[in-house]
Amino acid sequence: MNSVDWGWIPDHARDLTILALDHMATAGPAVLFGLLIAVPLAVVAHRVRALRGLLLGISSILYTIPSLALFVLLLPITGLTRTTAIVGLTAYTLCVLIRNTVEGLDAVPAHAREASVAMGSSRTRTLLTVELPLALPVIMAGVRVATVMSISLVSVASYIGYGGLGQLFTDGFQRNFTTPVWAGVALTLLLALVADALLVAIQWLCTPWQRGHAARTSAGKAA
Repeated sequence: MNSVDWGWIPDHARDLTILALDHMATAGPAVLFGLLIAVPLAVVAHRVRALRGLLLGISSILYTIPSLALFVLLLPITGLTRTTAIVGLTAYTLCVLIRNTVEGLDAVPAHAREASVAMGSSRTRTLLTVELPLALPVIMAGVRVATVMSISLVSVASYIGYGGLGQLFTDGFQRNFTTPVWAGVALTLLLALVADALLVAIQWLCTPWQRGHAARTSAGKAA
């Protein structure tokens, strides 16, 4: 392969921006749908221990299917559409999201649940106002992993025409031209870093009690 042509990047800035946005248009919904599916399943796995192994096992099996093979299996159902890419990536996120949500719920102190029930809260209200908020740090850790994973896997969907920045890899290899490949790698890494930073900020905003605990801990160490 030839050397990198740095002048190619600014000349194709508009195309690179479009591909980056297209990349996130596939990765973002996959994580969102994965979370919407994973949280209810994790609640069931947490409360019905007999189903825990089954749900975690199924999500782990989905994760072991090669991404390209999964897209091919979905083609007869969803066709050559973005839906195929999103469904495939959603399936991959379930392994991480279900497991982390279950672990987060398991880590909620029993006395917190008991106090909520003692105050007359229903199981659903306790889940929404006590258990999920306290489990949020562990859940968000899973969301961060699932997001970075989805951003990296979108490129494989270039096989069906919805690979976002993955098109740069295909184009570079086909033309024996390294510049698009390096640009795709750099932009994929940048998207992952930006998305992870945004999720950290969201977690910080949604967990004010952790900020207070961290401040007290720092003050105690300083003293």
